[in-house]
Amino acid sequence: MQIANIAQPTSSKVPPARFPRDQWYVAGFSSELTDQPLARTFLGEKVVLFRTGEGQAAALEDRCCHRSLPLSCGTVEGEGLRCGYHGMLYNPAGQCIEIPGQERVPSKAKVRSYHLVEQNKMLWIWMPAREGSTPGSAPPVYPFHEHPNYKWGSGMYHYQAPWQLIHDNLMDLSHLGYVHLKTIGGNAKLHMNAKMNVTQDGDHVKVVRQMPGSTPPPTYKAAWPFGDKCERWQEIEFHLSHLRIWTGACEPGTDAIDDPQRGGFHMRGLHGITPETAETCHYFWSMASTRHPDMPENIDEVIRQTAFTFDEDRVVIEKQYQNMREFGERADWLDIHVDVGANRARRVVQRLTELSEASKA
Repeated sequence: MQIANIAQPTSSKVPPARFPRDQWYVAGFSSELTDQPLARTFLGEKVVLFRTGEGQAAALEDRCCHRSLPLSCGTVEGEGLRCGYHGMLYNPAGQCIEIPGQERVPSKAKVRSYHLVEQNKMLWIWMPAREGSTPGSAPPVYPFHEHPNYKWGSGMYHYQAPWQLIHDNLMDLSHLGYVHLKTIGGNAKLHMNAKMNVTQDGDHVKVVRQMPGSTPPPTYKAAWPFGDKCERWQEIEFHLSHLRIWTGACEPGTDAIDDPQRGGFHMRGLHGITPETAETCHYFWSMASTRHPDMPENIDEVIRQTAFTFDEDRVVIEKQYQNMREFGERADWLDIHVDVGANRARRVVQRLTELSEASKA
């Protein structure tokens, strides 16, 4: 059957820049805020991120109110961000607090500010439907960056593809046996035939797949002393601004594969996918893993192979979108059994987009 009434680009025309607002999105990692301003575009809005000399993380529109030079061309100081053209100094609230050579600072000398929260080594930005509105919730909590049982690493990509194509890819891990044979893949037939349980709680969609009797893929073997077989699981949680993917395996004859307290090798991936434009997006990822006593320093290899895996995904997704653009209206889609979770996620995005547009009207 064909997909109907789901937000997806199926035309050679540029898809409309419609995004759910009044939401927290991942803006980056805390470690990215150094002594230099950082320019990024979120949901079509140019933003500059910075940390003041006093340690406060902040986000402003990337435009000086005087002559529109990007504030990201300026310098960070103790109290805020100074424009690189005529030296106007802005505080984290967007108010100009100093104009060199001029004693009085007009009250209208200000730029738009964004709510930015630093939490769990990450940066979360609130993208409102209406300027000046306050967040209706706290940003998501992700404890595994600070959990004593895990070590983690991270990375980021800039994609030449719409953000929801990445949702589709992550909600359906059946592709592992075809795309990721050198890392986290495994037997393609086993992946395609694994039982998939899809549930939904409000705007959150969860996909659970269990694959007992799996051959450990290369990444697992590199990080844990598995034998010929392992009991493998995949749990994918879709949240609007990010996905949490908990994968791993335990050794046969040890713990039950469906026991939340099972031991073995665990990989907890965070995938923060933030739209930039209708056709581009940011992809911020981290991977946290457990360690075996005999292989305690496995995180470097886990991160290296994770990055290689995501490189493979990026090639596929960007080629996919390029082909969609070139085929135009002929690039229609057909559903198969593995698409249930991704299609539910698309419906969530569509509903929340319509809701935020209604609240803005």
